[in-house]
Amino acid sequence: MTHKFMKELGEVWRCANLYRTEEYESLGIGSYQDSYILHICLHPGIPQDELAQLIYVHKSNVARQLSSLEEKGFITRSPDPQDRRSLLVYPTQKAKDVIPAIREIHRKWNELVLNGFSEEECALVADFARRLAENAKHVIKSGKKE
Repeated sequence: MTHKFMKELGEVWRCANLYRTEEYESLGIGSYQDSYILHICLHPGIPQDELAQLIYVHKSNVARQLSSLEEKGFITRSPDPQDRRSLLVYPTQKAKDVIPAIREIHRKWNELVLNGFSEEECALVADFARRLAENAKHVIKSGKKE
């Protein structure tokens, strides 16, 4: 296959980050921190390393983002009583309070970028995106290089 869609996917991703950066400024979070907050609120007490696996981000990047979120008062971290080397991550009320705004920003972005698409086309885009994500996760989990 010689489809060159990665360039377009990359452009969509970068535009989304620019959009979110501006929209999240009033919330006090960066464009990459929304997924951390959403997942931590869904999984309070999640081990830091497990969070890295869940969101497909390198452990060192997760540690940096969590430090920033902790400094801003969105999360707390504490040692795991079962494994002192592991840190458990918990949302604060501040994190819980921004969830509706994050979801609204996501909804608004989706509406803007899908403007002019029919319902059927939107469903196809969603299905293709889901399948691409599944394939990408499989590649990472299996360690495939080719």
